[in-house]
Amino acid sequence: MTVKSHFTNPLVEQRDLLSGKALVELARGVIKATGVERLDWLHSMLTTDFKNLKPGVSREALLLDVQGHIEQVFHAFDDGAATWLIFEASQTEKLMVWFDRMIFRSKVEILDVSDDFRVFGAFVDLANGFAQWVDPWPNVVQGGVRYATTAPETWNYREILVPVGQAEAFCAAFGEAGTDALEALRVAAKRPGLAEIDERTMPHEVDWMTTAVHLSKGCYRGQEAVAKTHNLGHPPRRLVFLHLDGSGHMLPERGDEVWALNADGSRSERARGVVTSVAQHFEQGPIALALVQRSVPEDAELLIANEDREISANQEVIVPASAGKAAGLARPNLLMGKN
Repeated sequence: MTVKSHFTNPLVEQRDLLSGKALVELARGVIKATGVERLDWLHSMLTTDFKNLKPGVSREALLLDVQGHIEQVFHAFDDGAATWLIFEASQTEKLMVWFDRMIFRSKVEILDVSDDFRVFGAFVDLANGFAQWVDPWPNVVQGGVRYATTAPETWNYREILVPVGQAEAFCAAFGEAGTDALEALRVAAKRPGLAEIDERTMPHEVDWMTTAVHLSKGCYRGQEAVAKTHNLGHPPRRLVFLHLDGSGHMLPERGDEVWALNADGSRSERARGVVTSVAQHFEQGPIALALVQRSVPEDAELLIANEDREISANQEVIVPASAGKAAGLARPNLLMGKN
């Protein structure tokens, strides 16, 4: 198998992925952290609870800048002897340099083992003894909070680490699916991903507080901004799910501007957001995710526009405009991870 956007029909590939008939190969880097202090070390830098991570349990974690903006996303699990981090392959060299600089005197060793493994995405447990990361989404993890008022659709996703020498035999029993199929399923599940990140994305804006942030853990870079926005403020943008008008047989592109429509059908004075992910889903048709300004009315009709096209869109709220200002508020148990 190779990393491709699609092989034959992306709609069929979506169905095959969901049923466990196919795998999707991913361009991922892999770092292996060993040493008795590895969990405390990761706990001090990233947004999730590594200190209490048990063997076989998966975590999602973010690396933030001091303003609370997302810099990196990690899929992590521990096997009792090492902690494994899976991330976007293009970031490997940069992360190895940064992690090495952060070790100081900690009893930790990090190894780039990206060339030793191929990483496959699946929606059924196909690991057959290989190590795997199991996505915690859509559950609210311990210490997390969901801003969305309802839980999204089931998302039984996992990433499997297969040693290079065994990958061909492992793949022989499955069909091939491309990354377009995986993206379509992710968008339909309203699950934030790498495409939603720009230089100012905060975890609150995309509902990543659900699975990747522990609100009561110890200090990490960006924690003050995360806590302040959650308790006292509101995220400046909010993630919306878009049902796109498919009558023109056109799809928008990532980065296209999103405009709000006034009551008379005219556009807002300026663009109010940006498209982050686009897909053609095998059941829902053309769909997308977008980040819009918090002030955009939740019932507003939207228009996606660039120089070549205009596409109408109905928004479905993911992160509500009321998200944040949580200090002193009682949260429903459904939306808050138990501490």
